[in-house]
Amino acid sequence: MPGTTRLALWQAPSPAGDAAAGLAALAAPLRAAGALGAAALVVPEVWLPGYNAGNVAAMAQPRGGDWHRALAAPCRAAGAGLVLGYAERDGDRVFNSAVVFGPDGAEAGHYRKIQLFGPREKSLYVPGDAYGLFDLGPLRAGLLICYDVEFDAHVAALAARGAQAVLVPTANMMPFTHVGRRTVPAQAANHGVSIVYANYCGAEGDLTYVGGSVIVGPHGEVLAQAGAGPALLVADLPAPDPARLSTQAEDFRRI
Repeated sequence: MPGTTRLALWQAPSPAGDAAAGLAALAAPLRAAGALGAAALVVPEVWLPGYNAGNVAAMAQPRGGDWHRALAAPCRAAGAGLVLGYAERDGDRVFNSAVVFGPDGAEAGHYRKIQLFGPREKSLYVPGDAYGLFDLGPLRAGLLICYDVEFDAHVAALAARGAQAVLVPTANMMPFTHVGRRTVPAQAANHGVSIVYANYCGAEGDLTYVGGSVIVGPHGEVLAQAGAGPALLVADLPAPDPARLSTQAEDFRRI
């Protein structure tokens, strides 16, 4: 049940195209998450090589490539899993993807962003066409990336497939401060799932990230929320109260 699962997220400035620095920077928050008993640490969208890096497509790596192999040992050493976004190369195509590593360093889940945001993403990436669900200990979890979580249908689809939590690497920038404050809690409450929403802070090129990373329980309750600067958040995901769960799916009248 979700009440037995502790999760963490890390809000930090982007590696901004320095993938080696991005990999090295993960070691300390991973160790801290493991020491605090978190099953996994969630970090932002396209952490490798950096969401707004100018050379994203050129630096993209295949699933299972050097970046993935470099992350197995830190996960094992920390005793904690990791969920992070990266630019995935698949032949001539590039995807905005997220990968999940278990505490043993093995890949446990994978997902390609469905809802590409704005002209830059649409020029860089091919959209994904499938949901990603996985087990993290006793927790059944699903993956979405940034803009995906703003679409009610995607959160509903994961909930219908048994997801108890939705883990969301994101790169939310100004002026969209409402997403972490309002949209994410509303989606959690509407669908009875916990949401872990891990954003950047600071600036990268022409983008200023809003921070505001948040861990939300299944009734929309904010369990932990970051401000505008770097932060490590840790929270226990509560079990939903059946009496408080939304009945929208059953009650909806299609006209």
